Formats: sequence, C-alpha cells, structure tokens
Amino acid sequence: MYETKHTDGSKRRIDYTVWSEVFTCPECGSELTFTEEATDEDTGGVKAEFPCPHCTAPLTKRKLDRVLEATIDPVLKTPWKRVKFKPCLIQYRVGKVKHEKVPDQSDLALLTKIENLPWPSIIPSNRWPIEQMYHGSRIEPKGFSHTHQFFLPRAAQSLGALWLKAEQHRDGRIRQMLLFFVEQAIWGLSRMNRYSPSHFSQVNRTLSGVYYIASQHSECSPWYVLDGKLDRLASVFRLTRFNREISLINTGSADALTLPDGCLDYIFTDPPFGENIPYSDLNLLIESWHGVATQTKTEAIIDAPKGKELPEYQGLMLGCFQEFYRILKPGRWMTVEFSNSQAAVWNSIHTTLQQAGFVVANVAALDKQQRSFRSVTTTTAVKQDLVISAYKPNGGLEDRFAKTGSTVAGVWDFVRTHLKNLPVVKIKGGQLVPIAERDPRILHDRMIAFYLGHSTPVPLSSAEFQLGLGEHFVERDEKWYLPEQAHLYDQKRLQMDSVGQLAIFVEDERTAIDWVRQYIKERPSTSGDITPDFMQQLSASWKKWEARPELRVLLDQNFLCYDGVGEVPSQIHSYLSTQFKELRNLDKDHAQLRHKAKDRWYVPDPKKNIDVETLRNKRLLEEFWLYLPEGYISAARNPDKAPTLPGMAAATPRPKVPRSKKLREVRTEAIRVGFKYCYQSKDYYTILAVADMLPESVLNEDEQLQMLYDNAALRSGASAS
Repeated sequence: MYETKHTDGSKRRIDYTVWSEVFTCPECGSELTFTEEATDEDTGGVKAEFPCPHCTAPLTKRKLDRVLEATIDPVLKTPWKRVKFKPCLIQYRVGKVKHEKVPDQSDLALLTKIENLPWPSIIPSNRWPIEQMYHGSRIEPKGFSHTHQFFLPRAAQSLGALWLKAEQHRDGRIRQMLLFFVEQAIWGLSRMNRYSPSHFSQVNRTLSGVYYIASQHSECSPWYVLDGKLDRLASVFRLTRFNREISLINTGSADALTLPDGCLDYIFTDPPFGENIPYSDLNLLIESWHGVATQTKTEAIIDAPKGKELPEYQGLMLGCFQEFYRILKPGRWMTVEFSNSQAAVWNSIHTTLQQAGFVVANVAALDKQQRSFRSVTTTTAVKQDLVISAYKPNGGLEDRFAKTGSTVAGVWDFVRTHLKNLPVVKIKGGQLVPIAERDPRILHDRMIAFYLGHSTPVPLSSAEFQLGLGEHFVERDEKWYLPEQAHLYDQKRLQMDSVGQLAIFVEDERTAIDWVRQYIKERPSTSGDITPDFMQQLSASWKKWEARPELRVLLDQNFLCYDGVGEVPSQIHSYLSTQFKELRNLDKDHAQLRHKAKDRWYVPDPKKNIDVETLRNKRLLEEFWLYLPEGYISAARNPDKAPTLPGMAAATPRPKVPRSKKLREVRTEAIRVGFKYCYQSKDYYTILAVADMLPESVLNEDEQLQMLYDNAALRSGASAS
C-alpha cells in the first residue's frame, strides 16, 4: 500500500503523503487547497496572506470558510459529515534518494482501491464522551467523535495488521513488547499528525496535550514511523536484565493502595497539576485499542466539563496523601513534584499535605531543562517545577507527644525535631540563601498544624512561642537553628564571598508586592519566569484570613509590562545590556533589544506609578464593596439611597445592620483602600459594618486598619472595643 512501481520498473517506497484541508473563498465561493495556496516555498511555513487562485482576493486562514464533506462512515454505516481533505504531495524514495511528486491518477486510483477495502474489524470504533471532554469542542465540529474516524483508510489497514500480528504472538512477554512497539505508531499514524515542511522528520508531529486535527496532515508509512524505534527498542531490551525480587510495578488508584502500613522508605510522587493536562481524555486514543478506560470519576484533576472543580480536586488529593502517609515508615520522607501558576491550586496541595499528617520541610525549584509546549509558547506558564520535601513524624516523636503534647515541653520537642529535619544551609550563585522554613512565624505555623492534626490544644500563644524560641534554640540572621546546626551555619557563612540579601518575608498581599518589586527591580522578567520563585514565597507562611493573590493580578495592578512597541524602558534596558553581551550598546528601540524585552515586567517610574496606583485603587475599591453585609447600603457608595448622611453627628444612633456571617478570607489590600475611602467620605458606619465581619486578626495585626477603625468608632459614637 505504501510501495508503487516507477515507469522504469524500480520500486518507489512512500515515506509520507500530505493531505490538505479544502476551504472555500469567502469572496467567490470557489474551493481551494490550503497547502497549495498558502505554503511559503522559501520557508516552508504558512503565508500570512495569499491570493485566491480564482478571484485573486487577498485571503488569510481566518477568512476561509470550512468545507464539510458528506460521506458514509465505513464502520457505523451511517451518514458522516467531516472536514474535506485531499492528497496534494507525496514524498517517496528510490533506494536512498528522496523525491517529491504531486499525486497522479495511479496514486489516486490506489487510494480509492484501499478506501473500498473492508474496514479492519480490530480497529476500535467506540464513541468518545465529547460532551465531557476538555478538548471536545476542537474535534467534534470537524466531524470526529469515534476512535476509527481518526485514521485514514490506508493507515487503518496498516495499523490494524500490525496490531493483529502482535496480538497473535504466543509468548506473553514478547507479545506485550510487540504491542508496546506498535502502540508507538498510533498517534503518528492518526489524522492528528501535522505536516511540518520546515522539520527534518514528519514523525510524531501531533500537537502535545490536545486533540487537534490540523489543516495539513502528514500520512506517514509504518516503516517511516517505526523503523528507527525498532532498532532502539531492541538495543534497550537486549541489554536489560530483569529481577522480579527487587522491584514491583502496580497500576491502580493511589487512594486505595494494597501495600501494608509503614512499609516504604521513600515516596516520590508527581501528581496531576490541577487542570494543566486532561489525562483521561488524552488516554482515550490509546486505551481504546487496549479495550480499557480510565476511571474519570476518581481522577485527581480539575475538570470543569466533568463537574470537578478545586474542592473536588483537593478532596481527591487528600485521599492519595493519606494513603502515602499510611504506607510510609515513620521518620521517612516524601518528595512531591508540582507545578501550577494558580495560587489556589498550589495552596490546595500544601493544605492537603498537612491535613494528611505530613510536615513540610522545604520547597525548592526544579529546572528540568526540557520545557513543556505551554512553557515555551506562553509567557504565563511556569518554567520550572516546584519540589516539596515533607516527612512523616518519627515514632519517637509520636510516642513522646502522646505523653507531653498538651504541655509546653511538647511544643519544644516538636520544634526541635522539625529543626533537625530542615536543611541547614542553601547556596545559590555563590551566596548563602536564607531558609524560609526556619523563620519563627513559619515554625509557629508548622507547630500549629501538627497540633491541629492531633486534635490537641496548643499550650502556647504566638507571643509566648516567639519568646520561647530564644530560650531553647540559636538565632542566626533572623532564622532559628539547633546549637550544632548554628555552628555549621557559621562555618559556611565565613566561607562565602558574600551573603545574599535576606528575602522579604511574604505573609500577605502587601509583602508579596514588596517581594515582586524587589525581584523585578533586580531582574525584569516575564510572569512565567517569576512564578516558581513567587510560589515558594506563598508556600512558606501566609496569614490564614488573607486571600492568596494571583501573580498576574499583582503584576497588572502594581507594575508595568513592556509590550514590545517603542523604546525599551530604562530599567529593562539596563538589565539586558548587563546580562547579555550581544545586547550592549544597542539603541533602546533596536529590534533585537525590543524582542528580548517583550513581556517583561518592570517597576514604573514615579510619574507612571501615579496612574498605576489610581487604577489599582479603583479595582480594589470595587472589591471592597463585595464585603458589605447583605442588605447594607453604604453612604459613601450610594449617598442618595443610604439610610444615613455622610456628615451625620457623632451622637446619631448607629443604624441596624443585617447580621451576616463572618468572612473567613479577605483581601487586606482591598480593606485598606475601602476603609480609607469611607473615612475620607465620613462614612464611618460602613467601616464598622465591614469590620464586624472581619476575622479579629485582620484588625489586630494591621496598624493602619486598626487606626482607621478606632477613629471611625470614635467619630460615630460607637464603642471601639
């Protein structure tokens, strides 16, 4: 099917056939073949604009109208409408010499002959749950909803024959190897294999992480796809020696493991990153051939089409971490590799780890060098993964805690054990880097989480805890160590050329803004580059009532981003010309410099910062109004409808406010802006009404809010107690 004879009798071996989608011109309605009209012969890419071959109207791909072709499904025997494709190019070889040609009548006749062959019964024909698929909207409009529809007739015949032959092998182990080998061609022989003339090879040109049928399809021959793989797989298995006694491989649900309690020394887990990848959807194509399917109900991802949001994801992850905690030996460690740009998703992982009983000891960035498709093509995607190191408290601590947990001694026993498990020094770029987990406030949070996990009241207040640290441990650079650890830290500190600047302690939105400002002031970066370091700051310690900000929101509301137009801002120009030799001495509007600077965030100068701050305050004020009690009308916001006037006398009785539930989480920056606005508008009752709904710590630990609240209470005649 992939071999033909030349007129001189020599054999032509086809590498691949290019199929092009057929569109119609919106001006004249005539059909045109996309590859023939839109390909740039010099670059191999697609032209931004090209003329219609019939009416010469200027066209772009977005202007073209799709053509749906009516046919009969070869398996279902029902009417089938799909996008129209036609073969337009064949690459073949005679011996080792490659040639290209336009399909002639004999080629088209061969394709028609193959199309009329009985469809291989071994090809799966199950319907996909398009309605519940994240990427269902990409393929169904083009006419594809069943497994067999993703293969052209010739590819289906070839793949079916290979799969059948592999299944019929008598030796079970070799049979599995052969099926694994053939499986490597399923995606590459499907209609989703894109034609990329600028690439050396057309093998496995599918778009990663999505079901997508492009306008140019490269139908490869089996040997073109599999020849190289066969040699590589054979060499790997030839050298492999198997020992059934040293390893165990199991497939199943991570929240229902069959291992006994406390049997593992170490766990490494790479869980699904929220909604980054719809794993079960992407498994459909391969699983259909094996006759199995992922249980999507308990799949631990965020998947809106299947009705699974963040709470469901968090619950599923908690079940998995609880199982990991059960099978891990006391005192042993687990490593969690994770990556997500959303603070809410990151927070859910961090929370479920502690709910399961683990104690988080360290969070570090992992640069895998090989980037994903999203991290390369977008500036918002995270460039590095984060590695969380957590441990299961040892049996000795648990035994002692059972006896002393309710006493002050139990607190210091836990802290002592925890400090022992934390890294003593971190070195980055020849500088000593502070270890956030050794910060007193974070140590306090870890202790609280441990006590809550054991349903034991904490015998110390926060102030008493801070005071007791100095009595039991040694402080170095505002971090706490065991005496022997402090000695090692001192030695390493003396060996360093310099000590890195102590990072800003990020505990709320304001300190997060300060951290981002320091970060981009030193090195203007894209949001994707900032995210890994920013997430580490959020993971360390965060006020329980403070809403976790999304990095994008902080950047949009507080800083400026260079869009690649006009002169490069001085701050970015200075940084790039220092870091990159090829960018030195270039004018600020030089194309190369503008390209490198595009999408980088920077700190606005004082003049521009006024506008940024004004816009930010406007957005924060709109968010503040959302905190008003139900049914309450603010005089500052609606002076005509409010039940009181902004300038009311101090002796006027405070209006009754409908009772509302206390807010569990707030954005303190929005509260600050709202309180200030209401105070300036003399709307003191709104300040008091919102303050009644806030967690007490919001006011108690914020000097500015406390001052505004006390003054509002005084001026309205209410009690500030």
